Amino acid sequence: MGMPKDFRFYDLRHTGNTLAADTGAKLKDLMVRAGQSSERAQLIYQHSTKEHRRRLADDIDATARLHRVPTNHRQSGHIAAGEVRALVPAPPAPPSGRAARVR
Repeated sequence: MGMPKDFRFYDLRHTGNTLAADTGAKLKDLMVRAGQSSERAQLIYQHSTKEHRRRLADDIDATARLHRVPTNHRQSGHIAAGEVRALVPAPPAPPSGRAARVR
């Protein structure tokens, strides 16, 4: 079949659970899919991947950027009704005018 000598079909259970988890599936959905009755069993078959951790960090960054409050509102302390407070401060505006050229 062209498979490595150490290949085990059972290993596909790990791959399938990891790929399913990377879609964002909830723990309970993963457990039902794999026929497991405990969280511990599910975690044995689910592995963290570098790609998933990178996507997670990117999603957190995008969410934080969506929740920024404009600088002028933060400095004045005035937040409009319904406006979300900043999770992270927006970067300062670049210097302009003569001061920017002197640096």
